[in-house]
Amino acid sequence: MRIKMMRHNHASRFRWGAAQRGLSIAILITATVMVVEVVGGILSNSIALLSDAGHMFTHFIALGLALLAIRVARRPATRTKTYGYYRAEILAALANGIILLFLSLYIFYEAYLRFLQPPEVEGPIMLGVAIVGLGANFAVLLALRRTRSESINIRGAFLHVLSDTLSSVGVITAGVIIIFAGVYVVDPLVGFLIGAMVLIWAIGLIREAGGVLLEAVPKHIDVREITREVKKVKGVRDLHDLHVWTITSGMHAMSGHLLIEDQMVSKAVEILDEVNELIRLKFGIEHTTLQLECEKCKSPFVCRLEPEE
Repeated sequence: MRIKMMRHNHASRFRWGAAQRGLSIAILITATVMVVEVVGGILSNSIALLSDAGHMFTHFIALGLALLAIRVARRPATRTKTYGYYRAEILAALANGIILLFLSLYIFYEAYLRFLQPPEVEGPIMLGVAIVGLGANFAVLLALRRTRSESINIRGAFLHVLSDTLSSVGVITAGVIIIFAGVYVVDPLVGFLIGAMVLIWAIGLIREAGGVLLEAVPKHIDVREITREVKKVKGVRDLHDLHVWTITSGMHAMSGHLLIEDQMVSKAVEILDEVNELIRLKFGIEHTTLQLECEKCKSPFVCRLEPEE
């Protein structure tokens, strides 16, 4: 016989309401500035400004996906989806990463064409629109900053906007150089820098989302340390067949086989409670499934466990 005991806590500390409000504000600001940058880029003939507008468009898509994913993730679990729809956030983050990847390639292409034949650029228009974009990006960052650390989905959107903030700084720098030095080649050079920045964020986001979907161990958790700490609990001999993974941002799960000393079943339950509390407090894992194992016992009043056939 085996004793299998579980601890379930699907409650999330994620502040859904605050995240939705922040994303809604961010979407409105982003859409407005994106239109302004497209018009400004066309009027000024600036690839840096147009690439920044394209980057802003990815933010609009990213923020929209993030908001949709949050609404889907809040749906309750069903008989066929026992974990609910939490992974919708991870899928949204992965989609955002893929969009960024293709956008970076397009920016590189456009910047390359303009590097071969740098066109004249209207520096004042380029500079003015970029300053507006920079202010809008700061406003969006403020709207998302409170919940960015709680969700890969929100963090992905936040990094989108952060990279665009740095891009706006680059466009402003290019505008100043064009106005005072007349060096138009700086426009495609800034485009290359923006493309590289987008590519870096894309790769990071894809890797992180892919790790969750592949059920990789969270970066901040060391399974060897979990084993060492659990074995320090009185009555525990070993912890094996250990698996740790992420369900969604901030929600981690663990399963394993806990080998304990022969003792009364009531004592075994106490050990299990102590181990669960240790894992929750020290490693932040609140969803644990531990299967108790122990050697044969002589008394019929204690747990008598046999290995599975």
